[in-house]
Amino acid sequence: MLIGEYNHSIDTKKRIALPAKLRKELGKKAVITRGLDQCLFVYPEREWSRVAELLSNLPTGQANTRSYVRLFLAGAQEVDIDALGRVLIPDYLKSYAGLKERVVIAGVYKRLEIWDAEKWSAYKERVEKETDKLAEQLGEVGAY
Repeated sequence: MLIGEYNHSIDTKKRIALPAKLRKELGKKAVITRGLDQCLFVYPEREWSRVAELLSNLPTGQANTRSYVRLFLAGAQEVDIDALGRVLIPDYLKSYAGLKERVVIAGVYKRLEIWDAEKWSAYKERVEKETDKLAEQLGEVGAY
């Protein structure tokens, strides 16, 4: 299970050290891609296979679906996790997420999200104000 919030830095070689607590769950390889809300999604290989399979089976007749699947899958990059738990963030993904030196790695159960620290802080501040309302909406669909 990938959970928690961790503050890290991007080193001079564009690598991020993943939290030691989460490395066993990820294994030696992971897949990183464009996420939502201008962050990056990092999946363990087995979870990536499941997500990619679901997306690749969506109908291609709708332009919005086709565009999302295309960007999500084409933007994916398999990355090796080195002996120190570091991964190299490709330039195009670093640019997409606006990653600077300080980042936050957020575990959201089956994947990690990598955020620019300032963007994460602003996002969290905005969403925390809506927590009760969001919980009510989840309750309406039986999820909470």
